[in-house]
Amino acid sequence: MVKFKINGIECTAEEGEFLLSAAKKNGIDIPNLCNHPSVGVYGSCGLCLVEASHTPKLLRACATAVTDGMEIKTETPRVKRARKIALELLMSDHSGDCIGPCSLNCPAGTDCQGYVKKIALGDMHGAVEIIKDKLPLPASIGRVCPHPCERACRRANVEAPISIATLKYFAADRDLSENTYKPTKCAPTGKRVSIIGAGPAGLTAAYFLSLSGHSVTVYDAMPKAGGMLRYGIPAYRLPKNILDAEIALIAELGVEFKLNTKIGRDISFEMVRSAADATVIAVGAWRSMSMRIPGEELDGVRGGIDFLREVSLYNSGEGEKPEIGDNVLICGGGNTAMDACRSAVRLGAENVYVAYRRTRAEMPADPEEIEQAIEEGVKFRFLQNPIEILGEDGKVTGAKLQVMELGEPDASGRRSPVAVEGKFEHLDLDTVIEAIGQTLDFSGDFGVEYNKRGYICADEASFATAAEGVFAIGDATNRGASIAIEAIGEANRAARVIDSYLAGETVPYKKPFVSEQKASDIDFSGYEKKPREQVVFRPADERKKDFCAITDGLTESQAIAEAKRCLECGCHDYSDCRLIREARKEDLDPARLAGEKNRHKKEQRLVCIERDNGKCILCSLCVRTCSENAKRGLLGLVGRGFDTVIKPEFIGTNAIADCKSCRLCVDICPTGALKFID
Repeated sequence: MVKFKINGIECTAEEGEFLLSAAKKNGIDIPNLCNHPSVGVYGSCGLCLVEASHTPKLLRACATAVTDGMEIKTETPRVKRARKIALELLMSDHSGDCIGPCSLNCPAGTDCQGYVKKIALGDMHGAVEIIKDKLPLPASIGRVCPHPCERACRRANVEAPISIATLKYFAADRDLSENTYKPTKCAPTGKRVSIIGAGPAGLTAAYFLSLSGHSVTVYDAMPKAGGMLRYGIPAYRLPKNILDAEIALIAELGVEFKLNTKIGRDISFEMVRSAADATVIAVGAWRSMSMRIPGEELDGVRGGIDFLREVSLYNSGEGEKPEIGDNVLICGGGNTAMDACRSAVRLGAENVYVAYRRTRAEMPADPEEIEQAIEEGVKFRFLQNPIEILGEDGKVTGAKLQVMELGEPDASGRRSPVAVEGKFEHLDLDTVIEAIGQTLDFSGDFGVEYNKRGYICADEASFATAAEGVFAIGDATNRGASIAIEAIGEANRAARVIDSYLAGETVPYKKPFVSEQKASDIDFSGYEKKPREQVVFRPADERKKDFCAITDGLTESQAIAEAKRCLECGCHDYSDCRLIREARKEDLDPARLAGEKNRHKKEQRLVCIERDNGKCILCSLCVRTCSENAKRGLLGLVGRGFDTVIKPEFIGTNAIADCKSCRLCVDICPTGALKFID
């Protein structure tokens, strides 16, 4: 036995043993990718470099034998630089997706590919388990989310994207009816958290902080919890019994709700803050933005958010029916404008107009929402911008609209609307609804800092405000209002940070490094075209007369068929990939070393094994295990230099049969380059 030191720690090992294995036996991990105890030393990845005293060059721990008195350091600046460059070189030539583009484009980071696959297998419980790892309101969000995941879905390169959001609420509805999923809750920590706001952000934070074992109390000014999901989304899109059921599951975790409780009116912020070890501000953005045009003070002018809240209170029996008359104009082109115009139709207005200063192609609203509004009789006035609201005796009588045309593209690439001089349109109206945006509405004092736009300043990594122990999330912070799934994603991340704060050491959120593949680098020509399953909506003439749900979604057979269309873009071995695990330990920038990449098609010459040489790092573990452990020697390094790949060689029927029962190469691969085909 010899004695040596690693990072100042006294270690012992058998004389001649390699440093990498000796370190591991002494409880010290040295990063590596190409080493495995079952095969011989290869030394190709360059990650296990260490620095030894009295030795000028860096040593490979996998191929350096320990000697008596050796002193090794594994985390010196020189070692870390070399390790970082080695990883950047590997990642710069790595072609593959750690995570599917659907998940990468979901603001909540939901494992879309994972739950879609569970649905394809008929495992709805498993699908909900995956979904609720990121968001607690899937049945509600699946119905209202503008699904950025689907815009990124690569199935669109074959024929049409997967109906990801609809699949989400299909699985969630099944779980609500069967009540099968029960999340695991940690032991009580004794810590208390106050959350102000019971909207998507507040509910999500409450859910995850409660699961972490904390005692959570949620305060909200409205009669019922749900925030904009209840008071900003019409019931025909999101039936409130669905929302009620999902909120009830959060309450079952022990979350306490104090409703009809407005901060600054019914209770002071300091009282709320002093009652907890951490406070979360998630008040949302409840004030409609003004168009700042003449006539806004007239009776009959409403904000979009204010109008939708009136509609919700009316539908729940808590308020009066909004009086809007026969002729209604909605100003704006987003989803709030669509909710407002379609609600106005259902309230009985004879003529409902939407004025938008650009063309339909530029409208930010969901195309399906626009189409359904047209089916229900809404009249769109594109390239028209309200510049004055007209009235008599203090009441709205009409509006003057400036005719527009599209000019040159602005900084974002969108063509800016330009007024056509002297050209106007006039409308006779009873009501004007301004749905151009929303902002923070709070007259009290949270003891925090606000930015120039009036939103709460919160650190984007820790979610902390200027007040100790006070965090802020969602539409009330930084850049302002966005879609609900954005607030949910932020609340989930914040809950993890707040949990670490309550444990005594705040760990800020850091976006994990992932490998992404360009869709332009993929050949989609070999995929069979399968039509997207279509949701059946109630006929327009029927649905526009009430606020009942406009669709029941997909049937079970449709959901399974739709889920089976998934291309499974994300890596099958992502959770066990050693390459990405090591890459995330460093602050990598592979793009600085970017150059021409090897282009290799996936091959299946061994029938039961798929080989993706775009993910291969030439560590040769598969070659060595096939030769040394399986005693077959079917694999080899083919080519020289940059074009080198690993391929099967000299194979026959017997070799293929052996591979089906072996799979050693698949199990030992550190990157997911090999996939066993069932």
